[in-house]
Amino acid sequence: GDGDGDGDGAVMKGFRARGKSKDHRDDLPQIVIGMAVTRDGIPVRIWSWPGNTTDTALIRQVKDDMRDWTLSKIVWVGDRGFASADNRRYLRQGDHHYIIGERLRSGSAEAKAALSRQGRYQDVAENLKVKEVRIGEADRFVICYNPEGAERDAAIRERLIAQLEEVIAGTDALSATKRAELRGVISTKPGLNRYLRTTPGGLLRIDATKVKTEANLDGKYLLRCSDPKLPAEDIALGYKQLLEVERGWRNMKQVIDLRPVYHRLEERIRAHVILCWLALLLIRIIETTTGITWRRIRDEFDLLTVATFTGPTGTFRQRAELTKPQRDILAKLDIPTPKKIVEAIPAADA
Repeated sequence: GDGDGDGDGAVMKGFRARGKSKDHRDDLPQIVIGMAVTRDGIPVRIWSWPGNTTDTALIRQVKDDMRDWTLSKIVWVGDRGFASADNRRYLRQGDHHYIIGERLRSGSAEAKAALSRQGRYQDVAENLKVKEVRIGEADRFVICYNPEGAERDAAIRERLIAQLEEVIAGTDALSATKRAELRGVISTKPGLNRYLRTTPGGLLRIDATKVKTEANLDGKYLLRCSDPKLPAEDIALGYKQLLEVERGWRNMKQVIDLRPVYHRLEERIRAHVILCWLALLLIRIIETTTGITWRRIRDEFDLLTVATFTGPTGTFRQRAELTKPQRDILAKLDIPTPKKIVEAIPAADA
């Protein structure tokens, strides 16, 4: 599910309601939207709820609505926000299973146990390794490792530490009050605050233990799965399908302009969401048919121009010659080549 504010700060009731905003804008009324996609990222269903609907209620309705679908097996894939015990129990009803992300940095007993287990990683895809760890008799746990992600995490941490070192350099000479004030400022910056520690004497230092702990998490994420037969490789690849959902949300917001929503009546808001969903469906069908991203296709056809020519015999409009990429895209989509002469208007005295 995803929340979308409509840019109106007034207090609203009903469908447009204030709720927990994923964009940290709890001051704005919003609606909540859910979407079901296939393995290829094709959106097959869209839901809309009032802005104050809880995640638990969303899960229950989506699960209930999908009872009518002719599916031999359902494995629910969710992010860390859906990992509560109540949600997991509900997803297991009807002999269904789930794959859910767990918070590695939560400090939970399960996360600590998973990280402490030894074992080799198995290559399952480009830039993805997995290792299954046994913690208990109920759910299975799989640690996924992304080498490129690890490099990115390390680079980000190095920049943050360098920035923090610059901020606290020379602070030993400050008064205790000034250091406390600086400590308060740093506490408002989570990236820097994560690596800061204060000595018993009130001095500001880099937390070497925290740095080492974070380095051990670079590029890793932990998955919980209830299916006893699903291979670890499929668990990891199944969770990666969430990336398709996230890409769908980005396209809905940034490409299709799902928000801001200027409507106020529920039926008009729902219609707006459905139209955006249909646009996303069209984009995904085009992408899967051509094997090319929508951005590249759009950029390619932005180069196609129409020129207007006027002479003694009249005026006509003619398109430019198609490039090879443009012809290939049209052929893959089985779209006829557009007419070369778009319009012809004879002169009045011709």
